[in-house]
Amino acid sequence: MYKLEQKYKIIVAIGQNNEIGDGEDLLWHMPADMAFFKRETQEADVIMGRKTYESIPEKFRPLANRTNIVITRNKRYEVEEGVYAVNSIEAAFEIAEECDETNKFIIGGGSIYNATFNYVDELFVTQIHQEFPEANTFFPAIDFKIWKETWREDHRKDEKNIYDYSFIKYARR
Repeated sequence: MYKLEQKYKIIVAIGQNNEIGDGEDLLWHMPADMAFFKRETQEADVIMGRKTYESIPEKFRPLANRTNIVITRNKRYEVEEGVYAVNSIEAAFEIAEECDETNKFIIGGGSIYNATFNYVDELFVTQIHQEFPEANTFFPAIDFKIWKETWREDHRKDEKNIYDYSFIKYARR
């Protein structure tokens, strides 16, 4: 396992059955989740896969006030100035370890979450209280023998957010 000097976190929105996407996009549009994501990841390093990076609308790419690190198998992948494109999780960690930002977030997608799950110390989860049968991309199961809930904020659906949801933070035991 790769040795990390700093603490890393995952931030993710998941459906009732750990759904995160359909291979192309998110399964929901929840402005409250986007605001939570933006607030928590400001001034942070964000590590993501190529598909996640490309799913960010162009006008928001790269994510402002963050160090954007994109993992891709394509050795010639071109990104905007100031964005790091790397070919391995280890290379992404090496860049993040050298950056001045204190917060280090893994922001997706599914294969990146799976590959980094054992390296992180905290999970920042938006739990969407709805099932999404069309999903084909899932977040790893959260084992409560390993993770303990440290904070929760529950919300009801409203005119902007069409599902009930909770913001939950977990820490590794």
